[in-house]
Amino acid sequence: MDKFTISDKLWAGHKKRKEQHKNKGNGFGYSLFNEDSEYTNTISARYYKDGSEILIDQSNLGKKPRKLTPRECARLQGFPEDFIVNAVSQGQIYKQFGNSVCIKVIEAVAKQITESMVEAELKALCPN
Repeated sequence: MDKFTISDKLWAGHKKRKEQHKNKGNGFGYSLFNEDSEYTNTISARYYKDGSEILIDQSNLGKKPRKLTPRECARLQGFPEDFIVNAVSQGQIYKQFGNSVCIKVIEAVAKQITESMVEAELKALCPN
């Protein structure tokens, strides 16, 4: 995972920006998550730039945080393990997952639309 560990310079920049925003009274800045986290933030199409929305805490390993791997992004969006991303660069992969909608959300919306259409059709056939 060292390939995804952020640099000293980037980590210092994240901490500086978070402190600046804290002093302004807002909550902007990086977000750290670990295996005990109940949720993660949303993956954005700009994730490839610095990963600040979702950083994985590696302090227990004595390391700086890391970005999610492309496979972890796919998992968070609900893609199957055998899903293959055809992209030229890692930046493009992050953009694709950041622009994606979670598969479970699409399934839930489609189910609701289908149920509403069936209900409307039944009411049209059997009005009472």
